[in-house]
Amino acid sequence: MAGPMAVVFDCDGVLASNGSSWQSIHESFGTENKEMFTRFVNREIDDDEFMADDVSKWMGKRGRIHKDDIARCYSGVRLMSGAREVVEKLQKRGVLVAIVSSGVDIFVGMVASMLKVDDWIANGFEWDEDGWMVGPLPSRVLSFEKGIAVEKFRRINDLMPEEIISVGDSGSDISMRIEGSRFIGFNPSASWSLDAFKSASVPIVESNDLRSIWPLLFEGEGF
Repeated sequence: MAGPMAVVFDCDGVLASNGSSWQSIHESFGTENKEMFTRFVNREIDDDEFMADDVSKWMGKRGRIHKDDIARCYSGVRLMSGAREVVEKLQKRGVLVAIVSSGVDIFVGMVASMLKVDDWIANGFEWDEDGWMVGPLPSRVLSFEKGIAVEKFRRINDLMPEEIISVGDSGSDISMRIEGSRFIGFNPSASWSLDAFKSASVPIVESNDLRSIWPLLFEGEGF
């Protein structure tokens, strides 16, 4: 099997070793969203409702929120083990590397810049001219419909679906697998994600070193 011409990664828990970039803000601000997260995973609410609830909780706790306050939530960002090496090696082979994330754009942008990926997209906030948060922007990436963004990336770069491999850690990331493409489940973030990967019969890499996906990208080849 030929290697891919493009690899599309989720960010949180895949290229970066943090959990959710949304949860990082909750932890920094002393809020929590466990009930809404459960409703979200059960598809009872959508991305926009979930983001609006998060912002409401933060503003209720902190009042005004500046863009710098959000950026500080990500101080000490750490890449996943092997992430830099995998991205560099892919790009040396001429493989396009993109990020499709429903995480926070400030954080995803940091990771994209650190890794010098070819393209990226994520969700985020509206700010006034002085950098104060107005509220969430409408979703650019739908967590359970990430294939919309992957398909757009495919068309822009004139790729065939079979030339694309997507990599994610969450059950919702399986939606990155557009028809004809492939998907790798990496270091499942929770039991529901592992169950989703097994149900979808996708290859699963239970490791926290991204170099472990290499034999699945390029069959039979060690990193």
